[in-house]
Amino acid sequence: MSGLTYQKSGVDIDAGNELVRRIKRMTAGSKVSSKAIGGFSGLFPLPKTSGPGFLSGCCDGVGTKLKIAFLLNKHDTVGIDLVAMNVNDLICVGAKPLFFLDYFACGKLEVGIAEKVIEGIYRGCEESGCTLLGGETAEMPGFYLHGEYDLAGFAVGWAPQKSIVDGKKVKAGDVLLGLPSSGFHSNGYSLVRKVFSESEIRALGAELIAPTYIYVKPVLAALKKSGIKAIAHITGGGWYENIPRVIPKGFSVRVRKGSWPVLDIFNKLQAKGGVDEAEMYRTFNMGIGLVIVADKARADAVRKSFKECYVLGQIEKGGEGVTLQ
Repeated sequence: MSGLTYQKSGVDIDAGNELVRRIKRMTAGSKVSSKAIGGFSGLFPLPKTSGPGFLSGCCDGVGTKLKIAFLLNKHDTVGIDLVAMNVNDLICVGAKPLFFLDYFACGKLEVGIAEKVIEGIYRGCEESGCTLLGGETAEMPGFYLHGEYDLAGFAVGWAPQKSIVDGKKVKAGDVLLGLPSSGFHSNGYSLVRKVFSESEIRALGAELIAPTYIYVKPVLAALKKSGIKAIAHITGGGWYENIPRVIPKGFSVRVRKGSWPVLDIFNKLQAKGGVDEAEMYRTFNMGIGLVIVADKARADAVRKSFKECYVLGQIEKGGEGVTLQ
């Protein structure tokens, strides 16, 4: 009579090893040796710099957007979301992403599904110019529903001191510029799932699962020119919570509604759910994924650094917060 094994309790070590082998093949051509994948810790050389600087780190997840992926059985884009939510935060302080780590947790490891997720992570790393240095796969029987998993990501970047973007030089008259989003990105999906039925989610699947835009390369290129004073990633908390985070006290923001195209998916949700406009702007990005504060004299030059960029409004002296009119 055979004894109880770890595999019989629900954890398949062989499946985990197979996933590591597939990730090694995936990352074989990266600038950091694939030997780092599967080791106890990854090593990454700090970039050569001409002066002092800072390491910048952040962590984030994909949230309940994963429920959309489960329902649609589409797992190849949420990894992009995971990377995007992190690296888009790094560039808000002027940091260039260096490397990324992921945490994938599930009840039962389905190697094919996990591979699709990590392929998305790898694609996101390629798009943002950073290295997938390692990660953790946790198989925890009984902890997650069958067929479901959770994701967390961790990114580290480097910002030379002369390149730090901290909002300290923001003043009245500075211009707000907006870079378009692909949709909800990775925020507000608990409300999305309250408003839309499962059949509606399936019908709107392409719009709801669209991966978060990664702004790293165009923003870092624009930062090489002068004029950018602050950057806000429009994530949880929407416009009212995120823009004030990069504006000094004593200044407020005035935004002109209609100065950018609000994606129709937001209008559909607002109409179907009877959601108040203020709640929409407090929850969702409303079609703008990144807001840049630029010096008025340089705003046109900064705007031309991007394929699509909208003039949203301006910084004003006095007051506080964001006013939309």
